[in-house]
Amino acid sequence: MSADFSPPRANPRLLGHEAAEAAFLDALRAGRLPHAWLITGPPGIGKATFAHRVARFLLSGGPRTAHSLDLPADHPTFRRTAAGGHADLLTIQRSGGGEEERKRRSREIPVEEIRRIEPFLRLTAAEGAWRVVIVDEAEAMNRNGANALLKILEEPPAHAVLLLTCGNPGALLPTIRSRCRHLALEPLPDATVDRLLAEHAPDLDPAERASLVRLAEGSIGRAASLLEEGGLGLYRDMLALLDDFPRVDFRAVHKMGDRIGPAQADSSWRLFTELLVWWMERLARAAARGTAPAEIVAGEGAVMQRVVGALDRAAGQSGGGPAGGLDRWVELWDNTRRLFAQADGSNLDRKQVLLQAFIGIERACNT
Repeated sequence: MSADFSPPRANPRLLGHEAAEAAFLDALRAGRLPHAWLITGPPGIGKATFAHRVARFLLSGGPRTAHSLDLPADHPTFRRTAAGGHADLLTIQRSGGGEEERKRRSREIPVEEIRRIEPFLRLTAAEGAWRVVIVDEAEAMNRNGANALLKILEEPPAHAVLLLTCGNPGALLPTIRSRCRHLALEPLPDATVDRLLAEHAPDLDPAERASLVRLAEGSIGRAASLLEEGGLGLYRDMLALLDDFPRVDFRAVHKMGDRIGPAQADSSWRLFTELLVWWMERLARAAARGTAPAEIVAGEGAVMQRVVGALDRAAGQSGGGPAGGLDRWVELWDNTRRLFAQADGSNLDRKQVLLQAFIGIERACNT
């Protein structure tokens, strides 16, 4: 099942980020609008949507007295920016496009893209007072690109605004961060994610929607991706591999490797490995707090109890003490995360990598 979600440049709505919108409008009303904004937060919560919302407002000549950045979808500026045809807006992002292009999607924003910004900003605004640049996923800039952007931030031209979205601000140069006004967007409330899913996928079963909301952790983008790519089914399949824990059904792991290992199953591989690493991290966080994570799908609680019990027994037998099970699981989570990252970066045999990951899980809980 798929849902109808507009891309950020064509999305007229933004929910859950009223405080960030008010902060921008306050700066505009004060007549001291910073030339650069760093918009941070987890993936899929609306950072790019917010940036395009700001850009449309400025390019439309929105007044300082406005109480909202909202611009109707039938407004000429909205239509041109949504179509990518506004002369005073430049968007820099990693390559995208069709399915084949997404498979080959660049892992970084090359310096050549960042160098497009300076000559663009030197031009006089064609349609109004502002020229606006959006750098989406700014953490993906390579080192040369980051240095090129820094030079622009050090001597920004008048009537120019740069909007940087970033999911990992620690990956940016400190000198870039220091030259930007920071707006930190928070994960969306579960009620907001549920509402958006209900609007955009009205035929989705309510129980399935509730599971997606819990799995999304405040990210409507993650929820939409999971829905589009069958994420709940993969999540259930992942848990099924641990049904007989502390033993792993390696025949089932082999079958899973045959299913998601081939190159044509790239999206399923990435989603499965992301879900497994996320599940391991979630269990570790809950164990550190002395709590049990809420079930996302039926039967998950029993799987988690078996894993935690096996870890505690293995740690006790090795003299690790009460905290030994958690320490062992955190180490295993980190090793698994690194293993999958190495597989992506070195073109390793995915099926063998998957087997190695589950061998590590079984060993950690049995020795």
